[in-house]
Amino acid sequence: MKLHSIKVLVFAFLFLIGGIVKAQTNLPFWNDMQNFKKQDSVSFPAAGQVLFIGSSSFTMWRDVQSYFPKHKILNRAFGGSQLVDLIRYRYDVIFPYQPKQIVMYCGENDFAASDTVTVDIAVNRFKTLFALIRAKYPEVPFAYVSMKPSPSRKHLLKKYEAANDSIALWLSGHRKTKFVDVFHAMLGANGEPMTDIFLDDKLHMNAKGYAIWKQILLPVLKN
Repeated sequence: MKLHSIKVLVFAFLFLIGGIVKAQTNLPFWNDMQNFKKQDSVSFPAAGQVLFIGSSSFTMWRDVQSYFPKHKILNRAFGGSQLVDLIRYRYDVIFPYQPKQIVMYCGENDFAASDTVTVDIAVNRFKTLFALIRAKYPEVPFAYVSMKPSPSRKHLLKKYEAANDSIALWLSGHRKTKFVDVFHAMLGANGEPMTDIFLDDKLHMNAKGYAIWKQILLPVLKN
């Protein structure tokens, strides 16, 4: 092969690789994945921890370990994520580890991202993710924390309730699973979402909100 032809092939190859890398870096949450990999490269998490996965309600629980001092928590949630993102990044935030238990909070953002996402769509996304997790970890206990009643998303609460009910019913037919209902514990006596347990954005929780979650999750977490 002539030198010119070789140079052309090398250039084409490098161009192709550059395009692939650029496409990858444009994926949503790419930086979050790189940050997790960087953390793992410094000190890879020990096996046998309780793995928290999902969206910002877990991401922003930065002092979660202090709430559960008798449990070792590995938090791999990333803010803004949907169920489809957990499916996409399962090899980054779920599969590399050997957890004692998997606890997930996700689904709220699926509805918030698009009006076209129906309850059936969201629930089917959950079932797909659960099947992938079970294929990898057939014996690891799994707990799903229900979608919460965020005041800023009051228009979506009916969808959250319907999806929660559907997921709870479906999980009841599967071994080593728990449905963790935080939705109703976050409603006031008037049936409306409590406002004093949320930050000013009325979406994410303050310490009062996480205190409610602690009481409900504590009996669920594996020692």
